[in-house]
Amino acid sequence: MAFPPSNHFNGTHFFNPEPTIRPDNAQRGGIWRLLLARLRRDRSVWAKWPEWVENTQYPPPEGETSITWIGHTTFLIRLPGLTVLTEPVFSQRCSPVRFAGPKRVRAPGIALADLPRIDLILLSHNHYDHMDLDSLRALHRHSPGARIVTPLGNAAYLAKNGIHTAIELDWWQSATVHGAHVTITPARHFSARTLWDRNEMLWGGLYLTYKGHKIYFAGDTGYTKYFAEIRHRLGAPDLAMLPIGAYEPRWMMGPVHMDPAEAVRAMLDLHATRAVGMHFGTFQLTAEPMDAPLHELKAAMRAAEQPLERFFTLDVGESAPLVYSEPWQNSAPISCS
Repeated sequence: MAFPPSNHFNGTHFFNPEPTIRPDNAQRGGIWRLLLARLRRDRSVWAKWPEWVENTQYPPPEGETSITWIGHTTFLIRLPGLTVLTEPVFSQRCSPVRFAGPKRVRAPGIALADLPRIDLILLSHNHYDHMDLDSLRALHRHSPGARIVTPLGNAAYLAKNGIHTAIELDWWQSATVHGAHVTITPARHFSARTLWDRNEMLWGGLYLTYKGHKIYFAGDTGYTKYFAEIRHRLGAPDLAMLPIGAYEPRWMMGPVHMDPAEAVRAMLDLHATRAVGMHFGTFQLTAEPMDAPLHELKAAMRAAEQPLERFFTLDVGESAPLVYSEPWQNSAPISCS
């Protein structure tokens, strides 16, 4: 890919400006032990998740503005005159093959065929649990007018796979799509679809401004200094969509995936009015128990002396109104640095 060199692109590959720990020899051995523990179903290392969880049936959202969790990082956001979908993953596995790899333990909260017309798709990076080509192709047939906004390199990759509706942007670049202003923001992560294309495509979050609504979608990220800069440059979001799962063991996942305590710190750095958790409870990608993110999020909010309602979670298929005026909205943020 030919992109201009920057503080996160060296002419051939993207990289994190912040240090991202590479495994030493001992840690590489730990990675193999972790993989073997998963293959052998060693529950002392790799927590057992249920094989399947039936979804609760929830009523459809009410009003013009709402957010519905479909699962993992897939949300349906309804705004007046605009319908947004984040990272549509409706497949049974997030994997390069259909017969192996992480398998969902819950059905999508809304079937793809039952979605309303989609106007805008937010796509943070190319990992299989975020960029699902089958779902994106199906959505193109379902909503041919939907545009995808994504970081550099991903639109070209999608076009090679028959999806020609994407706009790719660098960090801090913006585009206006169907009246919505979307900015790609920095994140601390990496990219890969194969063993041979690591960091050839960029990763990032997305910040959406539309008719007075300010929504930040973090995608995948470790804790980063950029949360404060996002708030400084773009303003405090009304709603921050932050990952709280796939974080154990910390020696391996810490640089690229936040744990719940770090997600709370991110919310405070952003000065977000509210935050909603994602990236948990759908695919078992790492070693922690299925319900650990929920318990640890509550503990982290109590430790930060924050009302639990400020950083909430939804059940799969559950909706919530986008209501921002809360008692803590004008209170001074608590520093966690």
